[in-house]
Amino acid sequence: MLLNFFKHGSNALLALGVLAIPIWSLFGGPPLSLLWILVGALLFYLSEYSWHRFAFHAPPAPWGWMRRLQHRLHYDHHAEPNRLDLLFLPFWFLGPNLAITAGLVYLVLGASAVAPVMLGVILAIFHYEWVHYVAHIPYQPRTRFGRWMKQYHLRHHFISEKLWFGVSNPSLDVVYRTYREPKTVEKSATVRKLYS
Repeated sequence: MLLNFFKHGSNALLALGVLAIPIWSLFGGPPLSLLWILVGALLFYLSEYSWHRFAFHAPPAPWGWMRRLQHRLHYDHHAEPNRLDLLFLPFWFLGPNLAITAGLVYLVLGASAVAPVMLGVILAIFHYEWVHYVAHIPYQPRTRFGRWMKQYHLRHHFISEKLWFGVSNPSLDVVYRTYREPKTVEKSATVRKLYS
C-alpha cells in the first residue's frame, strides 16, 4: 500500500521536501515557525477546494491542448476513479505551482517565511494525496473519521460531481454550500463523464 503511494505522482518529491526543509533549517536555514507552517497548510486547504471546484471542474476549454490538460488533471480521473496513474497530481503540474507559491510567499511575507510556509503547504498536499489515495483503493480505514472521509470523497465520484469538492478537508463545502446529505441528492448522470 505504501509502496504504491510513493510510486505514483509527485509523492516522492513531497516526501523529499518534508525532509529537506527541516534539515536545511537545522543546518543554518531559516527557523521553522509553527505559525507559518500552519499558515502554509491553511493556504493549501483553501486552494484545494478552489482548484478542484473552479479549475478541475471548469467547462472544456476551446483549445485542444488545454482540453488534454483538463482530461489528465481531472476529467479522466472521474471516468476511471480507480486508476492510480490518474489519481495523483503530476510533477509537471505540482512543481511549477510550488515554485509560484514560494515566489508569492517571498514577495508577500518575506524571505524568512518561505521555508516554514512551504513546509506547511507541502505537508498539507501530502495529507491531501494520502486521503485521496486511501479513498480510491480497496482499503478500509481503521478510524471512524477515516472511514467517513473516504465515503465523503467517494460521494463526489459516485453520486454527484457538483458537490463534495473538499477531498482532505470538507469545511469549505459547508461554507460554499456544496455539502449535502447523500440521501437528499439525486445521482448525477454525468458523475463519470464530466460535461458529456
